[in-house]
Amino acid sequence: MKKSSIVGLVVIAIIIIIAIIVSSYNGIVAKAEEVDNKFSIIDTQLQRRADLIPNLVNTVKGYAKQEQEVINSVTEARAKLAGATTVADKAKADDELTSALNRLMVVVENYPDLKSSQNFIQLSDELAGTENRIATARRDYNEAVKEYNLKIKKFPTNLMAGMFGYEQREYFEASEQSKEAPNVNFD
Repeated sequence: MKKSSIVGLVVIAIIIIIAIIVSSYNGIVAKAEEVDNKFSIIDTQLQRRADLIPNLVNTVKGYAKQEQEVINSVTEARAKLAGATTVADKAKADDELTSALNRLMVVVENYPDLKSSQNFIQLSDELAGTENRIATARRDYNEAVKEYNLKIKKFPTNLMAGMFGYEQREYFEASEQSKEAPNVNFD
């Protein structure tokens, strides 16, 4: 073989290797961005729910002044969710808020006038819709995390992930209790 043929083959091999590296790296970046995007959707829906809660609490306060302990637990849980920064912290705070909302809904059952209040009905409908959006966002986020984690574990992408510091992402895992939306049907 001629020296120029060998050099040509080496150049082609180097180009192929570079293309594989670039493709692997870009694939990791795309999956990481997808995970971040899906998490921001969860965050947005959790914030939407947190924004609904003060109105719901104030509506309940007007009817159920003696239920201050339950109302305080909802307010405290909402504050914890607002302060959470990691996926695990948000999941834990979300569990606490869901539990507090469930206790609040039990209290509401004792106040027929409150259940028939137009403001309460509207807030309850918005909360139910938001709970469904949160469930969908969690599912989509966890699917994106699964795809990302699989991508960075497969060869040869795992080499790229290790070189550039890409690590596995956490799933948004909620407790068994919080996997069900609070019952907000007041018919």
